[in-house]
Amino acid sequence: MSIEREIFSSSGPFHLQNIDWSNAIHRRSVAASLVQGAYNLEHDRKGSSHSQAPPWWEFFGFQLHEVLVDDDDGSYFGAIYESKYYNQYSHCNPPRYVIAFRGTLTTPENRKQDLILDFQFIRHNLHKCSRFDRALQAVLSIVATTCPGNVWLAGHSLGSAIALIVGRKMVSMNKSYLETYLFNPPFDSPPIERIKHEKIKDGIRIASSFLIAGLASMVHQHQEKTEEMNDDSFGTLCEWVPYLFLNRSDPISCEYIGYFAHREKMVQIGAGKIGQTATQNSVVSVVSDAIGKDYEAVHLIPSAYLTINLSHVSDIKQAHGIQQWWRPDIHCDFKFYRYK
Repeated sequence: MSIEREIFSSSGPFHLQNIDWSNAIHRRSVAASLVQGAYNLEHDRKGSSHSQAPPWWEFFGFQLHEVLVDDDDGSYFGAIYESKYYNQYSHCNPPRYVIAFRGTLTTPENRKQDLILDFQFIRHNLHKCSRFDRALQAVLSIVATTCPGNVWLAGHSLGSAIALIVGRKMVSMNKSYLETYLFNPPFDSPPIERIKHEKIKDGIRIASSFLIAGLASMVHQHQEKTEEMNDDSFGTLCEWVPYLFLNRSDPISCEYIGYFAHREKMVQIGAGKIGQTATQNSVVSVVSDAIGKDYEAVHLIPSAYLTINLSHVSDIKQAHGIQQWWRPDIHCDFKFYRYK
């Protein structure tokens, strides 16, 4: 049985009767709706009495091109949508394709596999799972048929982590900079951003930066790596600027707010070099590197457009939910960060 927020006729963005594809708010709402469509595809697969998924893409002029299936449990974890109205000669165009990934579901049929992948994210090896491999192959196949500028990636929660890793891989493999929408992407760190006392919050972050930079320096010296080599690897991503959609009340994603703001603060206090090293590493990735494990901190990125929802939410579930991002009445703050 579908709940009301999953039914387009009850909670969908009907205000988007005429979509302006140059409008960032419209693009955000469409991308979030297509992610909801991916969620509903999995709900429908499990036996919903009425198919609730199609309106979430048909309303915006898309058709379902392909469903992405997890090899391990057979669940639907994503979808590829194709625009019915794409025109290669138009300057104000919908994307030709959107690849959208759902997040974690806690229903009995999905709980085990999704929680395993959540744990793999925490261990920094989500890029080793079959779901990522399937997603990457699907994106490579689509990009092979069209210009990368015609393709969007989108995801929510765990799905945004998948989209993030795929986006990073496309940059490193063939310099494809895909427009990417990451809704409530998980950040592998305690949610320091939720601490109300600014001095305590800053103190924790500064201490953490010095710790991570010190560990990274020792490991790289031991392995005869140079800081410049590490910086070049991270810096190749700086031209790729994904859109991150965050809520300060969401403990899963809010630390991205502090991650980017702290990098600028380290420059202000004269510790830019330390902050730069800490930006590229986590404790887990540094320790793993020291013991020869391939655990990459894929959630760390150099550049981003941040949209921060400042509107009141009733609980953490609402703060982390995808539904907030197609609402027209939310109050947001916007930040742009580019890595130097």
